[in-house]
Amino acid sequence: MSGLHNTRAYWSGVLAMTLCVFVLIASEFMPVSLLTPIAGDLHITEGLAGQGIALSGALAVLTSLTISRLTGSLDRKWLLLGLTALMAASGLMIALASSFPVYMLGRALIGIVIGGFWSMSAATAIRLVPQRQVTRALAIFNGGNALATVVAAPLGSYLGATVGWRGAFLCLVPLAMVAFIWQCVSLPSMKSQRAPQRQGTVLRLFRRSTVSLGLLACGLFLMGQFTLFTYVRPFLETVTRVSSSGLPLILLAIGVAGFVGTLLISTVLHARFYLTLVAIPLIMAAIVGALLLAGHHTGAVTVLLSLWGLLATAAPTGWWTWIARTLPEDAEAGGGLMVAVIQLSIALGSTAGGLVFDSLGWHSTFALSGLLLLGAAGGAFLLSVKIRSSQRTAINELNA
Repeated sequence: MSGLHNTRAYWSGVLAMTLCVFVLIASEFMPVSLLTPIAGDLHITEGLAGQGIALSGALAVLTSLTISRLTGSLDRKWLLLGLTALMAASGLMIALASSFPVYMLGRALIGIVIGGFWSMSAATAIRLVPQRQVTRALAIFNGGNALATVVAAPLGSYLGATVGWRGAFLCLVPLAMVAFIWQCVSLPSMKSQRAPQRQGTVLRLFRRSTVSLGLLACGLFLMGQFTLFTYVRPFLETVTRVSSSGLPLILLAIGVAGFVGTLLISTVLHARFYLTLVAIPLIMAAIVGALLLAGHHTGAVTVLLSLWGLLATAAPTGWWTWIARTLPEDAEAGGGLMVAVIQLSIALGSTAGGLVFDSLGWHSTFALSGLLLLGAAGGAFLLSVKIRSSQRTAINELNA
């Protein structure tokens, strides 16, 4: 491929990468529904088991910020194949883990894959199809993400109940191998074409107060989300006392509601962009409050968590749209920074949630989630005020 955009469409390659995205997201979030059996089998607490999600998020941050520099001019096809092979190795290592350190090593590998894959994903999709078809390719590509988000937790819960948590992770290995073979035969050679980047590009973005404030609000939102969501299964089992057959259904309801949310969010954002960024964390904080009051009632909890899924899954679309609007000339640097913020927030949220869950109980974990979400709403509100102020200033200068 000689140019940034190709004149030939490699749709098979797009679909192969979509399968890879599905397995990757499923690998990242499947532990959410398997914390209890993992903790029991490895003789650790549920909070400690949840740190596996924190570790993968932390390593994803480091990888996303360094992989481009470390791999240099390496053909991106072979880099993607290497990451896919590492994903299969991670699933195998977790499934066969005999101790907590081995389990955490497997989670570390999946963190490296997450950071490396997502940091290159959009640029790779752009190089697989002609420019006029990039939007369609990205829509298909992100479909793997949405589908995995819907099914990862309930599928993990179902497989955990039928073949055990080790069998659940083992089921991902053949899918990763299929993705590897499919990418091997369908992806074209993609030589690195990185232009020399200015030093301090990412730091330069932080000098813009709107960027810093927006990323802070986005980070607080994701921290609040994963402080609670990482430990939703222990909550359902010990507080709501949901049966083993009812648990997958509730997790599926959360996932389906989230998928519906992703279909609706673009219309809502188009109508009231910043109001939506403020309202979503506010409503989710209210849901947390309702869960604290009605956590023992299965019906109420199911409705509340479904509404939580509807909002939480859709919200990142708003923040990605904000990045594109705010940094049209630095979209690639801004996107890389966003990956780091997302993964770091997931790591911090699940870590904080685990520490509080083990030491103070579920009430305190949920309260912390609510406070973080309120902080996110406040940050989004300040951001909207700052944007409106700068727009008024620009209009006044034009009229002067």
